[in-house]
Amino acid sequence: MQTAMRKGTGASYVKLPFRKEMREMGNENDNLKTAPAKEPERTFFFMETARQYVADLAEKKGSPLTCCVVTFGCQMNARDSEKIRGILTEIGFVDTKSEEADFVLYNTCTVRENANNKVYGRLGVLHGYKKKNPLMRIALCGCMMQEAHVVEKLKESYSFVDLIFGTHNLYRFAELFTKMLLSDRMLIEVLEGREEIVEDLPTKRTYSFKSGVNIMFGCNNFCSYCIVPYVRGREVSREPKEILREIEKLAQDGVKEVMLLGQNVNSYGKNLESPVTFASLLRETAKIDGLERIRFMTSHPKDLSEELMDVFAETKIVCPHLHLPLQSGSSRILAKMNRHYDKEHYLTLVQKLRERTPDISLTTDIIVGFPGETEEDFLETLDVVEQVRYDSAFTFLYSKRNGTPAASMPDQIEEEVAKERFQRLLEAVQRIAAERAERLTGQTLPVLVEEQNKQDASLVTGRLANNAVVHFPGDASLIGQIVPVTLTECKGFYYVGSRHA
Repeated sequence: MQTAMRKGTGASYVKLPFRKEMREMGNENDNLKTAPAKEPERTFFFMETARQYVADLAEKKGSPLTCCVVTFGCQMNARDSEKIRGILTEIGFVDTKSEEADFVLYNTCTVRENANNKVYGRLGVLHGYKKKNPLMRIALCGCMMQEAHVVEKLKESYSFVDLIFGTHNLYRFAELFTKMLLSDRMLIEVLEGREEIVEDLPTKRTYSFKSGVNIMFGCNNFCSYCIVPYVRGREVSREPKEILREIEKLAQDGVKEVMLLGQNVNSYGKNLESPVTFASLLRETAKIDGLERIRFMTSHPKDLSEELMDVFAETKIVCPHLHLPLQSGSSRILAKMNRHYDKEHYLTLVQKLRERTPDISLTTDIIVGFPGETEEDFLETLDVVEQVRYDSAFTFLYSKRNGTPAASMPDQIEEEVAKERFQRLLEAVQRIAAERAERLTGQTLPVLVEEQNKQDASLVTGRLANNAVVHFPGDASLIGQIVPVTLTECKGFYYVGSRHA
């Protein structure tokens, strides 16, 4: 199989069997050479071109083409998928959850190795669907595609995939999709870095009443276990006026809750020509008419400022919930992780937060079994859990990621030891979370209703400002509303309630 590289772009083409319907459309034509050079005009040009081709294929099929976008990973991936879904529906696709669709795209994550394996496994299923549907196209994007060995494996073993692109050129999706339709080869474009930020694209939001908003991209921290800086690139912040304009439009469209997204939102604005702080961005966002809740994800402890702590205390629509990853309670392990804080500093941050906002909900990430972790190190982690008393925690067994410093560290922990520690941590986290949740029982609090309950259609499900889940009697007319609910019973990780008159 021959691969030709396009110099300077990281793009390549792998020859695939030529398809009759593509031959009838013709190869890439001179009209595409008239595409505008600047974004987002260039994207809209290719969307219009793609719309014509999609209409032609739908006529051949005898019904509208369907698309399925599957998201793996973080909230930033979910937001990216909304943009991809928005472009696809604009050019004529009908959105579906079925992976037997005419166009299937996996937006991948590579934080842990099992995420990669899950994608490979599901690709095998897609191959079977594609053999039955000659119109079907398959695309892969996201962090996993930024790893060169992954792309090579896809070229060698999954040649039925039609389009591969990475994290830095999502805004070029309409163009890449159009060229894929006109090609008889696998199209690959994976860029090493972000050339520009283009956010003003069509979006098909999962929820009409809440939305994520990207405020920055990339990460400069290089934690020794983490692949993210290598696949997402260095930190780049959007201009505050662009962010605020996007949020204003969302509020005018009925959005009540926004989540500001970045790999480390606490360092937002440092690399702008006129630096601003994340706290100042939050204060400006809180002034936008129509917004009722502001959330953000994710915070790095080393950059958590007292100014940001003050925002929680002073700005009512900033939700009293902070996700503050600990990763380990051992200062020795934290140094090996390259986290730039120690146990004492982390506990001091928590103390200051609770002095300002006593009822703030704190959640976290914790890794068990990092290379060199001793029983004493693990007990330090348990000690922090007991002291902080998290409302919930995402707990993980250490996952070796090739290309990170931790992957080659000595003293990798035996799986049996790590699993035993993990179970002890899980038991402590669950016990404390249940005790923390019980304190709200009997209170009447505002709940943003998100959906009808999946198990009981007589109930609706929503979230408190602290992000806790509540189920209570109601119908679909309540979705998107913020209503007062009395929390009648705590079930450990969620509440059962009744609507307050």
